[in-house]
Amino acid sequence: MTEEPTPPTAPRRGPTWPTPSGPPAGPEPRTAPAANTPNAPNAVKKRHPVLTHGAVALVAVVIGVGIGNSGGSPGDGKQATTSAPSTSTATVKPKATAKPGPRTSFAGDGEYLVGDDIAAGTYRTAGPQDGIPCYWERDKDSSGSFASIIANDTVSGTGRVTLRKGEVFKTERCTTWKKVG
Repeated sequence: MTEEPTPPTAPRRGPTWPTPSGPPAGPEPRTAPAANTPNAPNAVKKRHPVLTHGAVALVAVVIGVGIGNSGGSPGDGKQATTSAPSTSTATVKPKATAKPGPRTSFAGDGEYLVGDDIAAGTYRTAGPQDGIPCYWERDKDSSGSFASIIANDTVSGTGRVTLRKGEVFKTERCTTWKKVG
């Protein structure tokens, strides 16, 4: 007699038992009922979130209304008072403010229109800001052309210039210019 080879066995799915006849003898395993089922012993019933959150909101509103009606925080001893709204009106007149007008003192770097930015008159500077001579220039307009220059100077010490309305005054590296006349 020849023995036939045994066919390979396929892997088993699911639980495996040591005996080929099936699961071991004994009582059937029991699973605990879900906690939210009504038949579960010692089950905690799940409450509806709408009810619990609604109750919390209602309590908060009642406390807030109570504090609002008391006129203060609890325990401060203040009593709420009510009064009729006032119907009188008050007319407020704005205070007259001085028109700012052109400045009489300005920085030593910049370009200024005399009569708008700075007032016409004679100005004085203490000289250069950092030891390098400062430069000033009077122009008849703001074109920047060489022909528009009325007067200019490079100052190493105290400097003075008289400006007329409508001129453009340019200054570089000078200390503050102050009106002196």
